[in-house]
Amino acid sequence: MPTIAYIGLGSNLGEKKDNCRKAIALLAKSGRVVRASSLYRTEPVGLAEQDDFVNAVVEIETILPPEALLDQCRSIENELGRVRTVRWGPRTIDVDILLYGAVMIETPELTIPHPLLHNRRFVLVPLCEIAPHVMHPKLQRTASDLLLELRDHHSVVRCDENGTAP
Repeated sequence: MPTIAYIGLGSNLGEKKDNCRKAIALLAKSGRVVRASSLYRTEPVGLAEQDDFVNAVVEIETILPPEALLDQCRSIENELGRVRTVRWGPRTIDVDILLYGAVMIETPELTIPHPLLHNRRFVLVPLCEIAPHVMHPKLQRTASDLLLELRDHHSVVRCDENGTAP
């Protein structure tokens, strides 16, 4: 039986918007892409001295178990040239499982729901665009409630159809 999963994307190296669009296309190997949010230009969080990011969230319907979906996410990162150097540093693409149905997993390799989802405006804004009523299984709060309660004030600006932010 398929599960609905939400995948977060982020890029701040190279052709950022194209990197996100390519990642969305590659996610089709993991299941049916149901919806993708707009692209958003966002301020970096964690390591501030780097270029702005482009972020998005994708809803997919998948039959892959969470661990296999994680493998697919890492495969997409590798295919698009991700090199892991500095934590929260620049990257061509970041592909993270945010939610996987109502599943909660905590292993050394994988934590679902994503442990920082509820603290990150650059995740919650695009998630709320496509799924405002999706429930965080651990916190028992909807995405829109989490966004309303958020204290993170980093800039998140939707790009227009051409991929540019005002």
